Amino acid sequence: MAPRPLDGVRVLVLSDTHLTASTLDRMPAEVWALAERADVVLHAGDVVDRTVLDALAEHAPVLAVLGNNDRGMRAELPEVVEATLGGVPLAMVHDSGERAGRAARMSRRFPAAAVVVFGHSHDPMVERPPEGPLLVNPGSPTQRRRQRVHTVGTLELAAGQVREARLVEVGPLAGPR
Repeated sequence: MAPRPLDGVRVLVLSDTHLTASTLDRMPAEVWALAERADVVLHAGDVVDRTVLDALAEHAPVLAVLGNNDRGMRAELPEVVEATLGGVPLAMVHDSGERAGRAARMSRRFPAAAVVVFGHSHDPMVERPPEGPLLVNPGSPTQRRRQRVHTVGTLELAAGQVREARLVEVGPLAGPR
């Protein structure tokens, strides 16, 4: 296991897991290993079932937002999370809207955020626009849709800075299909 940053926070970023208690065994093994090393897990919606959050919380504290497929979780998940981790202000929402104009839109919606995490499209990206927050969509570890591989994101945040933001390929899917 890699050493933890002395003054930092390691974050596992997930979205669009779309798993239930009966399909949780399909989560790729790498996701559980990354959760074990994380200080915090962010889930940007489409959790679908509380079992997923409970399983992740066995490894690290979890912050999650409501996704469009989280109908049964409306009472317990907020639509937006704003937090400061490692001195870095961040915001998380499930759907950031269309790709065109996203950076400006997220900057207006979350003016204090240095990082905005979102999901919904299953389209993984880490983008640092010339102005505004770092944009992170981790893709999906379980439903790649048009993507070549399943992905999650990781962040290393320390002393008010984003030291690292990257996408991590995971898979193949575990368990029965």
